Amino acid sequence: MDTAGVAARGLAAARIDRALRLIAEVPAAVLVMAEVVVLFTGVMARYVLHAPLVWTDELASMLFLWLAMLGSVIALQRSEHMRLTAVVGAMSAAGRVRCEALAAASVAVFLLMVVPSAWDYASDQWYITTPALGIHDTYRAVAILVGAVLMVITALSRLLRLSWADAAFGVAAVVGLAVILHFAAPWLSGLGNWNLVLFFVALLGAAVLLSVPIGFAFGLASLAYLATLTRTPLSVVVSRMDEGMSSLILLAVPLFVLLGLLIEMTGMARAMVGFLSALLGHVRGGLSYVLLGAMYLVSGISGSKAADMAAVAPVLFPEMKRRGFNEGELVSLLAASGAMSETIPPSLVLITIGSVTGVSIAALFTGGLVPAAVLAVALAVIARLRGRRENLAGVARPPWRTIGRAFVVALPALVLPVVIRSAVIEGVATATEVSTIGIVYAVIVGLLIYQQFAWRRLYPMLVETAALSGAILLIIGTATAMAWALTQSGFSRQLAAAMTSMPGGAAGFMAVSVVAFIVLGSVLEGIPAIVLFGPLLFPLARQVGINEIHYAMVVILAMGIGLFAPPFGVGYYAACAIGRVSPDAAMRSIWPYLLAVLAGLLVVAAVPWLSVGFL
Repeated sequence: MDTAGVAARGLAAARIDRALRLIAEVPAAVLVMAEVVVLFTGVMARYVLHAPLVWTDELASMLFLWLAMLGSVIALQRSEHMRLTAVVGAMSAAGRVRCEALAAASVAVFLLMVVPSAWDYASDQWYITTPALGIHDTYRAVAILVGAVLMVITALSRLLRLSWADAAFGVAAVVGLAVILHFAAPWLSGLGNWNLVLFFVALLGAAVLLSVPIGFAFGLASLAYLATLTRTPLSVVVSRMDEGMSSLILLAVPLFVLLGLLIEMTGMARAMVGFLSALLGHVRGGLSYVLLGAMYLVSGISGSKAADMAAVAPVLFPEMKRRGFNEGELVSLLAASGAMSETIPPSLVLITIGSVTGVSIAALFTGGLVPAAVLAVALAVIARLRGRRENLAGVARPPWRTIGRAFVVALPALVLPVVIRSAVIEGVATATEVSTIGIVYAVIVGLLIYQQFAWRRLYPMLVETAALSGAILLIIGTATAMAWALTQSGFSRQLAAAMTSMPGGAAGFMAVSVVAFIVLGSVLEGIPAIVLFGPLLFPLARQVGINEIHYAMVVILAMGIGLFAPPFGVGYYAACAIGRVSPDAAMRSIWPYLLAVLAGLLVVAAVPWLSVGFL
């Protein structure tokens, strides 16, 4: 190996990365702040001054696509796009490097195919002007082109860090596959629906297993299918991506991500956990109940299950270990609580479902609380049984004065999740509007009450918000394009016929959906699975007589089980990383907790009232 050559290329790649970070991170941080200011200004004008500003939503929507694309660039630079790593992680060092080259080449090829189409799409949008501001839509749509170009440079920079042999392997494998598909197109055209298996099962599955980021794998499979077997202009893929990422509902994604980071930074999460510990920490299994209660309160606000767990675990784990809890048990309970809390508003999964299926966000927020409570009770029972040997020596119930003091300290923090959920459920404000109110409230509480507001952390938080939002929104965009391709192929009609003709009627349909989403949640993670299959399956659920809110709760919880179940569930490994525990240590102890979650899911599936009784 040419070590000196690799080092020189690595130095050049590092310089490119530093330049790209400057180009992407600073504007992205400014855009996050601009979104908060613009939307909060609109909220104040509408609800306080009673003089609505008609241009605020329009401007926020234009800035939003830029935020999504620049956030995707940052996520690619940081390797924070969602991907499956279990298979590649089991390979040798040489195999992992080859897969890294293959993933980088796949990303580069997809983006190089997107760039010309993004140019055409942005040019076509010149003839459209926004109604309130009178701005050409090209200024918004060109964000896709700019983001794609910056990501191409990022992917090529990744290849530059590798040896020539590894980089050439990755490029040759992807280009070779493209050439094979091109020349095989006449033969493939005669295969009919088997092409769907080839492109959307075999090709997509191979890309995901080889650790190609899921969003790019969706896009690559869709482009390969359309370019090989249809005459559809590829600019349609860009327009579908734009449609998927530009929904006004999705503006809540970056805002709730930022709100979650603020809750952790200002000490609000610690105050909540402190009150629950004072209230329940002295009883047997009490700290397990505190963990479950804290996840119930905090969950959903941050937009990231890893952030939820990171806000709770470091506060509780040291004392739980002192009381004799096995570290595998702690991580198992933490991971299972992540699966339990998937339906707790304002979960981004709920917002995403509302965006892609048209289901009422307020109804989803109302329906999500009781199913999560059912699963929390099931986990509490298991935690009680598994914690019978807990060492309570030296643990006494604190006096009521101490509990009251902890409650007073936590009250400003406890008010926030209640206000957020109540405002959306009661229809007082939309999820996007209430998220801006929550951000301003968290800043005020952090500055004036808890007096914890590290200004030096603000810029990294804004960049982190953009990166996580970009990773989520790119998946939504490419999954929207993929769902469109599947619909055009006739797959949705065939799926409808197959699913509605299954024995057992609604019960059979629900059972198949549970199994399917457990598998999909394990392989594709949550939001990709929801975006890809939600638009196809929700109409079928209505057709067989299942309430869409009930169906949403069931598939979200099923997906959560897959997300936190080893060996593929990414959430499981996130819980292990946060608890600083080897995945092997928790592999055996997690199954009773996941079985408890599964039992709760079956109860929720069998009793629709738990999801729709309070609507």
